Amino acid sequence: MAQEFEGDLAGAVFWGADLKGARLRDVDLTGARISHAFVIDVEIDALVERLVVNGVDVTAYVNEHDPWYPLRAMLRPTTPDAFVAACDALDAAWADAADRVRALPAHAAHVSVDGEFSFVQTLRHLVFAVDKWFTAPVQGRPFHPMGLPNAGSVDFPWPGLAYALEPSLDEALAVWADRRAAVRTAAAGLSAAELERTVEVLENGPHPVRECFFTVFEEAFWHLRYARRDLARLGAAP
Repeated sequence: MAQEFEGDLAGAVFWGADLKGARLRDVDLTGARISHAFVIDVEIDALVERLVVNGVDVTAYVNEHDPWYPLRAMLRPTTPDAFVAACDALDAAWADAADRVRALPAHAAHVSVDGEFSFVQTLRHLVFAVDKWFTAPVQGRPFHPMGLPNAGSVDFPWPGLAYALEPSLDEALAVWADRRAAVRTAAAGLSAAELERTVEVLENGPHPVRECFFTVFEEAFWHLRYARRDLARLGAAP
């Protein structure tokens, strides 16, 4: 059985390691150095700020050809204005996704592609993600009953969730819009002290508010991509 590694491996050395077929997800490879290696049939989906391959800096080429780069580059803002800009950019991208799903037959919003979340389930999951990482720990407000955890977290005793709910597309979009608006309002008033304040995140422990915002942004970004991928399979315009 393949081993799984989690936690802080900063500074680790992998020497003579066989990483064929390895999957690296949610990893920070800042400053990583790979040499004496075979990089064959490797796919990387990441924010690229400096990538040098065999002495060739390919950063500009990668980012110029990555249609997601403009939004991807906004997910870890450093100033209050940049936090608000990230919220606005994600809002615009999700508004476009909503338009795409509305252009399909009504049932499409509830269709699962390859066992993944349907569009409505994705919205429910994003409501949950905001509540887990922002609404509850940062604002001290309750979870919305519509929230839907990922499969690996459904057994955690989340307060107030109602898994059996079957919201319509409009109902799910309304709650998701409410949560996004709350994040944007908070982002507009952020201070350096608030960003560094430590809060307790259910299931994940203590985190600074800054990381809570980053997680909310990243959840919205990645699930937007998954939703767009599946909508294309269902016949939405590219």
